[in-house]
Amino acid sequence: MLKEILVNVREEETRVAVLEDKVVVEIYIERSLNQRLVGNIYKGKVENVLPGMQAAFVDIGLEKNAFLFVEDAVPPRTTTDEEAKSNYHVNITDVLKEGQEILVQIAKEPIGTKGARVTTHITLPGRYLVLMPTVDYIGISRRIENESERERLKALAEKVKPANMGLIVRTIAEGMDEEELVQDVTVLTKLWKKIQNRSCHGPVPNLIHKDLELVQRILRDIFTEDIDNLIIDSRYEYEKVLELMELTTPQLKSRVSLYEQDNLFEKFGVDEEIEKILKPRVWLKCGGYIVIDQTEALTAIDVNTGKYVGSTNLADTVLKTNLDAAVEIARQLRLRNIGGIIIVDFIDMPDQEHQRMVLQKLEEEVRKDKTKTNVLGLTQLGLVEMTRKKVRQGLENVLLKPCPYCDGRGKVLSEETISIRAKNEIFKLAQHTSAEAILVEVHPSVASLLIGSGGTQLRELEAKTKKSILIRGCEHYHQEVINIRALYSQSEIEAIGVPVRPGQILEVRIEEPHASNVYDGIGRVNGFIVDVEGASALIGETVPVEITKVYRTYCKARVVDLHK
Repeated sequence: MLKEILVNVREEETRVAVLEDKVVVEIYIERSLNQRLVGNIYKGKVENVLPGMQAAFVDIGLEKNAFLFVEDAVPPRTTTDEEAKSNYHVNITDVLKEGQEILVQIAKEPIGTKGARVTTHITLPGRYLVLMPTVDYIGISRRIENESERERLKALAEKVKPANMGLIVRTIAEGMDEEELVQDVTVLTKLWKKIQNRSCHGPVPNLIHKDLELVQRILRDIFTEDIDNLIIDSRYEYEKVLELMELTTPQLKSRVSLYEQDNLFEKFGVDEEIEKILKPRVWLKCGGYIVIDQTEALTAIDVNTGKYVGSTNLADTVLKTNLDAAVEIARQLRLRNIGGIIIVDFIDMPDQEHQRMVLQKLEEEVRKDKTKTNVLGLTQLGLVEMTRKKVRQGLENVLLKPCPYCDGRGKVLSEETISIRAKNEIFKLAQHTSAEAILVEVHPSVASLLIGSGGTQLRELEAKTKKSILIRGCEHYHQEVINIRALYSQSEIEAIGVPVRPGQILEVRIEEPHASNVYDGIGRVNGFIVDVEGASALIGETVPVEITKVYRTYCKARVVDLHK
């Protein structure tokens, strides 16, 4: 099987796609404004202890307090079954007190209305090993199935393990010798000492240790011997990767290549796959389809024959559809990073042999998933129950936000996502037009991101494209609409660029308060922002104003009394 990793680096976000035989199976997106939290270690303060829930809320400096279960608050020195069971009988009030300072690590991202889940069982992942400073234990990855290799690695782990600490041998360690494991242990124990020293100083709550950024995590966790190619479209990131690999895995350097031509994700069809992820319906090769419906409690997946009518009989048509669906469901779980409880409603199969074949196919496909996934079998209603470990936010939560047009019952693309798309379209048009200016018409909330504070983003866009860019916020536009066109006429550029002039008196509706000056109100003329002095009390009213000063991206105005 051909396995490839694509790394697309932009200012606002880094995207990584994993392909198997040219088919996208995993996508990771990390944005500068919304970085991953799992793995971060904080010095926090216990805010509330809840005996009825055997848990506590810990302030770690995030928007919502983190949630700490009692079993995650009692770090055992060993993990024998007897001691693990005894922890369930420990009362949370005997372990934690309100106001107590505590070192915790984020185990699950904050999702929806829930805060992050944290643990005191610190784990520090390396290339081949995971160090567990609070547990005296040795574990071997279940994906290493060869019994003699498991025994060999366990013996090596016992040899290199620091006193009173634990180690988990990762799948990638298969076939490695003692030298590589010693190197990993040395780096991780130094990191743990550094974390301990930092936790003794500074304010509370406080971030003590931040996990690696996306590209570095990909090199550590995914870029293994079975990956054929790693393609990066940023020279800066490419050189950083080679430097890091020279120290860790020099034997894999030849598999890394730089791509500086067209859009990397567009060339390999990843952008198209991301568009499909945003839709609930996924078509199968046979002509059937599945519908994925994610709720707060679980994910429901329905299988339908769709356009597929088969060629022999109904049972074979149903079997073919269900087998294709099993393959696609496993891929979609990885692609969308769906976690938690999953219920699959396959098309009814009276034949028990057909049921066994579909379950077997599903189990085969989920084995390709590095995230722990369990297929629990058929219920009495003929539904397949599954669970998949939920650690980070699903791709839907990264790309979408609750829809403001329907009180949160649906979702639309966020302003940040639309602004990134608009920039990509601007760059594409700039490369293929001789016009001196480009007009961009978008919703005002998207326009403000494209312009940036004080016009910083707009100036950067113009410097990179070497074009004059006019951004117009159109209140009547749907938030996802982008209208971009080249401007060739100088008179058209001047008319659109600044539709007002000093001394002009206009009727303007005051739409909202100024973001930073609470006394001013904001109106718009053909999408051009009008900052009306002292108009915050007039929101919703249409008033006559006189334009006093005109700038590149907005103008200042004052309310006038026409009756004087």
